[in-house]
Amino acid sequence: MQINISESIRQACPDLTLSVIACEVKNSETTSILWQEIEEEMEKISSTFTLENIKMRPEISATRQVYRKLGKDPNRYRPSAEALCRRICKGVGIQRVSTLVDIINLISIRSGFSIGGFDAKKIQGDLRLEVGTASDIFQAIGRGILNVEGLPLFKDAEGGIGTPTSDNERTKLTMETRRLLMIINGYSGEKGLQEASEQARMLLEKYAEAKEVNITLVK
Repeated sequence: MQINISESIRQACPDLTLSVIACEVKNSETTSILWQEIEEEMEKISSTFTLENIKMRPEISATRQVYRKLGKDPNRYRPSAEALCRRICKGVGIQRVSTLVDIINLISIRSGFSIGGFDAKKIQGDLRLEVGTASDIFQAIGRGILNVEGLPLFKDAEGGIGTPTSDNERTKLTMETRRLLMIINGYSGEKGLQEASEQARMLLEKYAEAKEVNITLVK
């Protein structure tokens, strides 16, 4: 599978680097050991950041700046990493979903990168990262139709599958997912991506029986 980046995205964020992780996995209910790791990370977030300064994390701030350049209000359509961290700062915490989803959330709050997680077998053809339009109908996971106009949007042959704000119902991870595609969105550039990617590999191998883990940087 190839991932192409449109010129409009490159102009808005010339430093954009994607870490694309593909592997065979086994999804399951989240174990108490994994959830303990997540709770420990949530404690670090809540003791380090506030609602007022969480958006200043370099990785979150860079994503917000791209939203503004593309004409999207990042306070109304928050990047997923920011939304997760804000829940933690509010004392609400994040929901336990499944091993794969919770691993992605853990890496996201730990690194500040917004991360897409997809069932690779549900993706049709190659992917292209472009700017969403008013004609793009996007069924966001757990939130209904999302207005993706002006958002960075990953699209396959059938339409949009993910933005830094939310992924699509069509390609979401389920207990039946056996082939994972994870995309770490480095709108702040390559710094920190390798570390986050290696953490992803370790967690996927430890908790999701990941095999044949392939990590590729796309610029």
